[in-house]
Amino acid sequence: QVLSDVFNAPVYTIDTANSACLGSAYRAIHGLVAETNVSLADVVKLAPEPRLAVTPTAGAEELYRPLLKRYAELEQKVIYNPTSSC
Repeated sequence: QVLSDVFNAPVYTIDTANSACLGSAYRAIHGLVAETNVSLADVVKLAPEPRLAVTPTAGAEELYRPLLKRYAELEQKVIYNPTSSC
């Protein structure tokens, strides 16, 4: 729910163990077949169907939007001047 609220986006899951590892494996396969112009969509078309897990909480965007902006500003400070304190 937190991810959905922070990024104001629905979150989908798939019914499989280690889904993060599965995603990484699909990306690896895509990399292996990159020379054949196979799209990532074609690589994952046999993946289990995703299921909607949660949607953003009403009003959460108003809370998180300024925080995301502040986070992005701090991230840019670190990237472009890593020795300064934030």
